[in-house]
Amino acid sequence: MQRQRAIIRTLGVVTAVALAATACGPQKSESAGPASPVSASPTAGASPEASPTTDDKPGGPSPSPSASASASASPSASASPSPTVKQIMANGDDSDQVRELQARLKQLKLMSVAPTGFYGSKTTAAVKSFQSKNGLPGTGSVDAATWKKIQGASKKPTADELRPPEVIEADAPDPRCMQGRVMCISKESRTLAWMIDGKTVSTMDVRFGSENTPTREGVFNVGWKAKDWTSTIYHTPMPYAMFFSGGQAVHYSADFAARGYAGASHGCVNVRDKGKLSALFDQVQVGDKVVVYW
Repeated sequence: MQRQRAIIRTLGVVTAVALAATACGPQKSESAGPASPVSASPTAGASPEASPTTDDKPGGPSPSPSASASASASPSASASPSPTVKQIMANGDDSDQVRELQARLKQLKLMSVAPTGFYGSKTTAAVKSFQSKNGLPGTGSVDAATWKKIQGASKKPTADELRPPEVIEADAPDPRCMQGRVMCISKESRTLAWMIDGKTVSTMDVRFGSENTPTREGVFNVGWKAKDWTSTIYHTPMPYAMFFSGGQAVHYSADFAARGYAGASHGCVNVRDKGKLSALFDQVQVGDKVVVYW
């Protein structure tokens, strides 16, 4: 009986935490530290971003004692093991160095999208292409040899090349965006494309939630809109809010406009161009589709 009560209490706590996170707002500057329980997204625990991984741990299981002994007895045991190739940049990294890498790859016509600083599938494919053309192992990651060759084949990017004054170029739309009225949101290019029947009407830069409060991916619909809204949890303004998944919404963020990608939301899709979002808000109708994808 006591065990049943313990299970019921545990389920009650989990349900309460999930129900609490139903609205979002921009994270404050000091929010880089551990997130409070109430700021966690209901799906944060299931997010691949929040899951531990051992992919970056080289080597396999430790050898058995007998194997180690025989190795030490071998004449070649004193020989140094083959050095592990150290990666400088790899899929999942987010840094200014990645931004420089992307700008150089764009100079080499291996990337078409503007630099974002995030090392995703497009950057991986561009690096693989460079490696195959230059006799390097096609890992898709950048080691010292790859980085040296890329630097030698390109010039130091200008400020405009690193951060183009124009809006970030949108990805090719996800197939799910090609029919009807859709806010097509790419996490990789960090863009929102407003599309009607497969044609792009407008695009704008966007920002997403942090690793602890990720923006949910999938196909949704606009449930309701509010021109002037304040987060009920974080008490921060969310102008031109268009809610599509619980408390997650597309909305204007003054923090994004001021700090850019140095900050993050609590799960919402932030827009920094207030004029563009105002025009989009007037066009989007309740029931219109929202697609969030990598």
